Amino acid sequence: MDVNSISTISKHHMSNIVLKVGGTFFEDQQAQSAFFDSVAALKRQGHNVAIVHGGGAQLQTQLTALGFKSEKYEGLRISPDEQMPAVTGVLAGTLNKKMVVMAGKAGLTGVGISLADGNLAICEQVAPHLGAVGYPHPHSAKLLHQLMHANLTPIICSIGSDQQGRLYNVNADQAATCIASLLYADLYLLSDVSGVLDGNKKLINLLDESNTSQMITDGVITDGMLVKVKAAQEASKTLSKPVKICSWNDVSTIGLLAEQAMGTLVQ
Repeated sequence: MDVNSISTISKHHMSNIVLKVGGTFFEDQQAQSAFFDSVAALKRQGHNVAIVHGGGAQLQTQLTALGFKSEKYEGLRISPDEQMPAVTGVLAGTLNKKMVVMAGKAGLTGVGISLADGNLAICEQVAPHLGAVGYPHPHSAKLLHQLMHANLTPIICSIGSDQQGRLYNVNADQAATCIASLLYADLYLLSDVSGVLDGNKKLINLLDESNTSQMITDGVITDGMLVKVKAAQEASKTLSKPVKICSWNDVSTIGLLAEQAMGTLVQ
């Protein structure tokens, strides 16, 4: 598919949009304010918007303060079960409620939930050596549809569970992919960088399977961005449409012609 043949979201066409944020977003009040103002603008245009968030930096700080050793493996945080009360407290508690308050300041009515609420997803363990790190399988969109029908904004943290009640720490990019699958939504994976960068730190406008594989082999795409790109590829296949990796500062251009020039399109 040629990138020029991919239609952008029309501001006159109502669609479901999933926006994922995390990391340094929680340390930048100006970015938070601009982001939620943009979300409010999208809703006024008639779009349904769901927000998914992580919070790795804040989680790392709390785990360190509690005396836990926290490590990552291929971009995923190893999460022993004994750390899950702290992980859940940061992601489903403190950060999720901060997001709800931020939304309120922009005139939105946010509802903070997790992947475990409303049977949104059923998780399974990714690998034993990662501990309680889960992969989310989309299950029910009923709760999301009810919230959106009531003009409420779902704000979803990346904590999930399996059918036995074990809590899992889910990578937020994978959580966002799960929510986008439930809603058949346009997915935007947002961070503090403009998109996927090449070896010279220049923005890559389009990623397909061939150039992605080469960049992974060359070690250009690694760690957290590797997880993000893989999640975007999976979402693109599941949704049969491209996914954008871009900056949260670009949200104001969603649905406009300027969107064509923003971020990295993954297909």
